[in-house]
Amino acid sequence: MTATPPIAAVVLAAGKGSRMGSPLHKVLHPLKGRPMLAHLLDSLAQIAAEKVVLVVGAGREQIEEAFPALPKAIQREQLGTAHAVQAAEGELAGFSGTVLILYGDVPLITLDTMRALCAAVSGDVALAVLGFRPTDTRAYGRLVTAADGSLLRIVEHSDASETERAIGFCNSGVMAVRGDRLFPWLARVGCANAKGEYYLTDIVALARADGYRVATVEAGELEVTGVNSREELAALEEKLAEAVA
Repeated sequence: MTATPPIAAVVLAAGKGSRMGSPLHKVLHPLKGRPMLAHLLDSLAQIAAEKVVLVVGAGREQIEEAFPALPKAIQREQLGTAHAVQAAEGELAGFSGTVLILYGDVPLITLDTMRALCAAVSGDVALAVLGFRPTDTRAYGRLVTAADGSLLRIVEHSDASETERAIGFCNSGVMAVRGDRLFPWLARVGCANAKGEYYLTDIVALARADGYRVATVEAGELEVTGVNSREELAALEEKLAEAVA
């Protein structure tokens, strides 16, 4: 019986959160009376992650005070999601298990979903992307899949054809990656795009070009709801109340 690879997590929490209109760091805003980030860390504790690295930037002193025991990696410039994950390379040097990439402002991903995402990384699957089917697809990237459910590509809403925009399966941004492949792929990500940023989603094409399959795992919309404003936080709190009513 094959042993289950160890799990590490990189939690991105470097955003300024200016849309919150508050000096309090975005991931520290309370949800059900506790910081958003604490909910995510509780799930990671249950999955027994070998290491959890918080990628921090602006306002990192607040996160250090709130969660002093966790290793931190600093993203000094905000140059995109791939650049943010790359900041954790030193903390994960030599780690060859499965790396979960999560977001501090997406607090409700469940233990079962984390397990399913990590379990999908096996054999010739070196990368698994978490998708969901939102009520309103808005400007989410679409997951274009093959007949076997494997991921062919992620198409941003602005670049999608009408046929692709009709796809209801959307990208959450959350993924699990083989630890020995993650940072070599990140080193190959370029920034030749309109924003001049390094996008984490670009590693999907790199994985496929290297001959690996990319899996998809589906989560419920509530699990992958992100928070970027006080209004969105209030809406999430309301949805949580309805879910347990």
